[in-house]
Amino acid sequence: MEGSRRNWLMIIIMLCGMLLYPIFVQATDQDSLNSVIYDYASKNIPKPRTGKMYDVSLPSNLSGIEASIIRLRTSRLWKNGVNSTSFEIPPKFLPQPYTRRVDIVYRNLGNRSRNYYGVPNHTLVAPVIGFLAYDSDAGPTNHGRLVQLSVSGDHVGNPVIVRFRNIVSVVGMKCVRFDSNGTFGLSELTVESSCLASGEGHFSVVVPNYDRPDKNEEKSVIISRWIIGLILSGVMGLVLIIGIMVYRLVKWKKIKEMEKMSERSEALDTIWIGNSKMFAASGIRTPPVIENTYVP
Repeated sequence: MEGSRRNWLMIIIMLCGMLLYPIFVQATDQDSLNSVIYDYASKNIPKPRTGKMYDVSLPSNLSGIEASIIRLRTSRLWKNGVNSTSFEIPPKFLPQPYTRRVDIVYRNLGNRSRNYYGVPNHTLVAPVIGFLAYDSDAGPTNHGRLVQLSVSGDHVGNPVIVRFRNIVSVVGMKCVRFDSNGTFGLSELTVESSCLASGEGHFSVVVPNYDRPDKNEEKSVIISRWIIGLILSGVMGLVLIIGIMVYRLVKWKKIKEMEKMSERSEALDTIWIGNSKMFAASGIRTPPVIENTYVP
């Protein structure tokens, strides 16, 4: 019994692993890409000036991806925020855990977006753009340590604005935010073709897939359903008829057996009670038996 439970537990674990494997692989690829971009930014621009945006030169195997980096003091981020072409981080944002300076790395995955990100039953209609914040003061052992940008105090209502340019409005368009663990969340797109967020991440615009069959396919589907329905109805009718015939046959055999048994036993008279014919035994009076012949 204990062995069978262990086997079932192993099977469940294997099935869960198979289901989560694509998400794990996708999340791993995204993390690797983020690390590579930040490493190239750190090597190509070892000492960036605070407050200046730098373009990052990426290797040929990442062609089509654009990246840039800006280093900010936390006090300036808190006071002024950041405003770029694709992003607007309002004031009152702070890194968590706290650090004196942060490196904000932007990236536009361009035609590589679908290689790293995707939403089931949806299609990306805009490139995936994103930004992540890193601890600038981290030592060599903590190089590439991510920090979260969050609003503090009474300024929770000020969102990050993510702008998407040159996209055609389509019915059903949604903003999508991809988290670092491989999950995603959908939200409404603003009138200005922008998405609102509460912090760093990767963002894009998607539309649902409306894969409707053409008229010929619809007709063939309807005809096939009618044919299947007729076949099932015929089979059910045939089963019902066979069942009735079997029932009558069994009942007829029982009646025959009862008639044979009645023929082998004592013959009984029949009488009619109403419209029913029933068997009836003839009445036989038992003569009295005198115990003795003495008469007083």
